Amino acid sequence: MTPRRSSALVLFFLWVVGCASRGSMPPGTGTSLDSFAEQYVKLVLALGQHDAALVDAYHGPQTWADEAKRAPAPLAEVGTRATALHALIESSPVPADPLIAMRRTFLLRQVGAMAARARLLQGEKLSFDAESEALYNARAPAHTEAEFAQALAELEQLLPGQGTLAERLEVFHRGFVIPPEKLRGVFQTAIDEARRRTKQHIPLPDDEEVTLEFVTGQSWGAYNWYKGRNKSVVQINTDLPITISRAIEVGAHESYPGHHVYNVLLEQHLVKERGWVEFTIYPLYSPQSLIAEGSATYCPEVVFPDEAAYLREVLFPLAGLPPDRVEPYLKVEALLKKLTYVDNEAARRFLDGRFTREQASDYLVRYRLLTKPQVEKFLLNATEERTYLINYNLGRDLVADFIERQGGTKDNPTRSWELLRELLSSPRLPGDLVEKSP
Repeated sequence: MTPRRSSALVLFFLWVVGCASRGSMPPGTGTSLDSFAEQYVKLVLALGQHDAALVDAYHGPQTWADEAKRAPAPLAEVGTRATALHALIESSPVPADPLIAMRRTFLLRQVGAMAARARLLQGEKLSFDAESEALYNARAPAHTEAEFAQALAELEQLLPGQGTLAERLEVFHRGFVIPPEKLRGVFQTAIDEARRRTKQHIPLPDDEEVTLEFVTGQSWGAYNWYKGRNKSVVQINTDLPITISRAIEVGAHESYPGHHVYNVLLEQHLVKERGWVEFTIYPLYSPQSLIAEGSATYCPEVVFPDEAAYLREVLFPLAGLPPDRVEPYLKVEALLKKLTYVDNEAARRFLDGRFTREQASDYLVRYRLLTKPQVEKFLLNATEERTYLINYNLGRDLVADFIERQGGTKDNPTRSWELLRELLSSPRLPGDLVEKSP
C-alpha cells in the first residue's frame, strides 16, 4: 500500500469514527451490518467498473448499478474504500446470534477479498497460494506426481493399445461424444430430471426457471448466469466435443441443485425474507465462489447416486450411444476425477513462473491426459481466472467432508439433502466448512 493510500485510509477511518461519536453518520456509513452490507454491494459495483468479469450476478437496486456506471470511482479510491470498510467491520462487535455472526464474517471475508482484488488490479503480485488465500480464504494442498501414479497405472490397464495414454484416452472418449444434433435433447433431459429430484427435497418457488443455450468462443465449458427473480440462463460451450457425463454434470452443477438453486435459495431466504442486500450481488473472485463451486461440484453425487443406471436407461439411448458401455466409461471417468488436483499443480507452477507454457502443456498432457485443444483452453482459462480453479476440487472436498462429517453419507441420502439445503441457504464461507479443533 502506498503512503498516500495509507493516509487516505486513516483519514477516512477517523472521519467515520468521529461522526459515529457525534451521533451523525455520513451517507453510506454506519455501524450496523445493514449499512456495511449496502456499502459492500456498492463497493463491488464500483470495482466491477475496473474488472469486467467480477460481477457474476446482480439483482439489487438498479439505481446503485446506474450510479456506479455514471460516476466510476478511480481504482485506487475503490481499493481504499474496501480496506476502510474491512477495518470497520472487523472493529464491530461479534453478534451473539450465530447466524448474524456468520453474516458479519461473510461481509468481512468478502470485503477483504475485494480489497485484495483491487490491489491485484493495481499491479500487486502474489504467489498462487497467497492469491488464493487472499481471494478465496483457502489454499489448495500441494500434490506430487507420485500421488497421481496409481490412477494413471489403472488407466493404463483399462485403456490398452498403441500411442500415449493421453492419445488412447482421446480415442476412448470419441465413443462417448454426444452428436451435435442430440445435444439439446440430452442436456434438457438431464436438467429436467435433476430438477424433479431436487424438488423432492428442496422447496423451490413456482416461478423458478433455467433456460438452456449453446454458445461458442468461450474459455469455459458451461456457465450459469443468474438473472435474479428465480431465473437462470445456463450456457454450454460447444467449441470442443462433449462427452455424455457432461450432461449430468451440467444438470446438477449448473442447475439443480447447483448454481441455480444456490442463487434461488439465497435470494429467497436471505434477501427477501431477511432483507440482507449483500446477497443481491455475487462477486466472482471472492470466498463465496468456493462455496458456490464446491457445492455445485459435489451436487452430481447427491442428485444422481444412480448415475450408472440413469445413463444406461435414459441418456445413452437418447444420445444414440451403446448402453452396454456405461460401466467401462464410468470406471475411466472415476479415475480421471482422481487427477483433478493436477490442474492446481499445473496452474500453480505456470502462474508462479516455475513452468513455461510448453512445460505446463506437457505436464497437463502427461498427468491430466488432456488433448492439445483442451490444454489451450485450460491455459487460457488459467491466465484469465488464475487461482479460481481451486474452488472446484478443493471446494468439492471441503463440502463433501462438511456434509459427510455430519451424517450425510451414501447410506443416509436424506441427511445429505438436508445439509446441502442448509448450506445453500446460509452465509457460510470456507472457514465454516473446516472441522474446528477441540
